[in-house]
Amino acid sequence: MLGLTLKEVSSAFREGRISPTELCRKCLNRIKKTRPLNAYITVTEELSLKQAQQSEARLRRGVPKGPLDGIPFAVKDNFCTENIRTTCASKMLEGYTPPYNATVVQKLLDQGAVLMGKTNMDEFAMGSGSTDGTFGPVRNPWSYAASYRTQTGAAPDSDWVITGGSSGGSAAAVASLTSYLALGSDTGGSTRNPGALCGVVALKPTYGLVSRHGLIPLVNSMDVPGIITRSVNDAAIVLGVLQGIDVRDSTTVPAPSALVELPEDFDVRNLRVGIPKEYHAPGLSEETVAQWSRVADLFERAGARVEQVSLPHTQYSIVCYHVLCCAEVASNMARFDGLEYGHRSEMESSTEVMYASTRHEGFNDVVRGRILSGNYFLLRQNYQHYFLKAQKVRRLIADDFSRVFGSGVDVLLTPTTLTDAARYYDFTQEDNRTRSTQEDIFTQPANMAGLPAVSVPTALSRRGLPIGLQLIGPALEDKKLLCVARWMEQRVGFPSISDSDSSQESRNDAGVTRREQMSQYNWDYISSFPFRKFYVEVLNHRL
Repeated sequence: MLGLTLKEVSSAFREGRISPTELCRKCLNRIKKTRPLNAYITVTEELSLKQAQQSEARLRRGVPKGPLDGIPFAVKDNFCTENIRTTCASKMLEGYTPPYNATVVQKLLDQGAVLMGKTNMDEFAMGSGSTDGTFGPVRNPWSYAASYRTQTGAAPDSDWVITGGSSGGSAAAVASLTSYLALGSDTGGSTRNPGALCGVVALKPTYGLVSRHGLIPLVNSMDVPGIITRSVNDAAIVLGVLQGIDVRDSTTVPAPSALVELPEDFDVRNLRVGIPKEYHAPGLSEETVAQWSRVADLFERAGARVEQVSLPHTQYSIVCYHVLCCAEVASNMARFDGLEYGHRSEMESSTEVMYASTRHEGFNDVVRGRILSGNYFLLRQNYQHYFLKAQKVRRLIADDFSRVFGSGVDVLLTPTTLTDAARYYDFTQEDNRTRSTQEDIFTQPANMAGLPAVSVPTALSRRGLPIGLQLIGPALEDKKLLCVARWMEQRVGFPSISDSDSSQESRNDAGVTRREQMSQYNWDYISSFPFRKFYVEVLNHRL
């Protein structure tokens, strides 16, 4: 039951095969069983059961609130949730309880969805591995899949792999079947990166299509609430609920069209698929290149026109992104001063001492380093040389995309990450800045340009870990992008995650029953194991 799609769960509710309360208890039990993954910071068990019972009462009366009524969901811990602690995985906000819900959270609750809890992340969403939060790293559920353990002979307590970040907890929650959907934030790839590494679908909508109100900001000009689900159609259903104008967020735009369900059989014969030549980056694994080529061939054999395109300013994108990111971080983090909310140091010999000690105690090295770097870029003598030039390069990057899509290309097909998931030990041998530079290389250009992008799981690597590919579309063409993504999803044959409580029989989105070779998780195996320098350098790059 936990492996069903949103549509199938709603049907099961209507037919009486399971109730929202029973499903909620199943998810709560799965959360307890998979606790060593460290996917959740806060589990809202009492609230979840109350919301599930209310949903059950509505369904008995035949008046469901919407397509998500009774559906369990999880929320990244940088979205405000009324009367539920919101920490951003930081000591700075360890005791903060917001008095209101983020707009996206409220919209899901208004549909009757059931909140299971708040998910783990990198501190203040600054990272690409979900390893730098104050609550500890998140473990990738695929670390315990038979495919990985058989192929590598991995030792479960030392060879586990990362989820990616910074929305790693949300991706792990969906991949481990503890929730049907999860919200993440996407500033430079923070939903798509963990989506690819955890084998789930991760959507970054067009900037402004989904409200940022209540999302604790990292980079206001790039932050977008992201959607993580187990199928493209599920992502489309959730986007249909979340999109649209919000009077509390002046950057929101009207939804171009209602999003209900995607067509069963999308015709790609007139589609033009672009392959950016600049995305053949150093460090790209042979397996990822092979999957990139395989999927391009699938499009071509189906009648689509696949062609190489150029985005010439891509080579400057990651440097430009980090200048702008650090500058906005320095501005946004200024609000955390120990006066109004969050952590406050006991050193109060003077206001200046209290400020300094509060921020030193409350922020980790990564956050403090980005603040330091951002303030450097914003100094009067550096503003034009760094920040202003980075803004100009950002415009050139956006113009590259506009020119390609203006030439008639419908979507771009790229890798999501350089490789499959790294072992935690290997990943932490490098500093946060280096890791982020490597992991964000394919994802952050879409944020710079404000474009929609979705990562779709494509295959398992030789190590038995997921590989994902990314589709990027023109602004506000989210529905078409999802149609293409669903067509791709239906043909790549990615081995679905199986719910061990159900049989091996599963249904695809078209409703056709099939028996697949599933990648089973051994949750008892997981439960048997115990839970357990960022240096800022001035960017010496010609912008």
